[in-house]
Amino acid sequence: MAGHSKFANIQHRKGAQDKKRAQMFTKIAREIQAAVKVGGADPASNPRLFRAMAAGRAVNMPKDNIQRAVDRGSGAGAEQLDEIRYEGFGPGGVGVIVETLSDNRNRTAGEVRAAFAKNGGNLGESNSVSFAWKRVGEIRFPLSAASEDAMLEAAIEAGCDDCVAEGEDHVVTCDMAALAAAAQALSHKFGDPASAKFVWRTEIAIPVEGETAETLMKLLDQLDDLDDVQAVYSNEDISEAELARLSA
Repeated sequence: MAGHSKFANIQHRKGAQDKKRAQMFTKIAREIQAAVKVGGADPASNPRLFRAMAAGRAVNMPKDNIQRAVDRGSGAGAEQLDEIRYEGFGPGGVGVIVETLSDNRNRTAGEVRAAFAKNGGNLGESNSVSFAWKRVGEIRFPLSAASEDAMLEAAIEAGCDDCVAEGEDHVVTCDMAALAAAAQALSHKFGDPASAKFVWRTEIAIPVEGETAETLMKLLDQLDDLDDVQAVYSNEDISEAELARLSA
């Protein structure tokens, strides 16, 4: 177990402006639809749906929006959303994994490829990046939910593998199979988590700075803005001073 993360930039996130909030609701709604279509409309027996609905509640997504997404996913005319993962390399050789839900594979592939090409990157073959990464369960709580020691102790009791302070969150990681039980155990102590989901993690961090870092951020922003993209993961290592410069 570690107390602080060395890789705070592994999953790229942006600020929560109004536009991003609406886009976030759309992405969560698509995930709810996909979860219902695969595992049914009962969150008690569909862990993926449970996580998606929890994600919606964590960002104050209206209940009506969540229910509409459930209804849309269970309806006879529900759209077919294919889960497609793209892997590539950004400026400086940074690995990038892009998870999408798409109703048009050709459109999605073209948009993702164009984003890489426009920002100094290139798409790779399947497994060209993820072979050095691991897919794990991740549970996030705000730092205000508990002290680091209390969260660490609870994470150990719940059978988790790691607990770190990352930005404004406690980040707990565990095996994928343990995510549902661990999230439930921790929520009993600290309330609903900010998120509980599967993520990609790696111990390999690529240092970038200057124009390379700036172009990389543009690539990640453009990918994140695509409607079909659900999540973007990257393994850049950018100093706090450089992050401050880029966000200024």
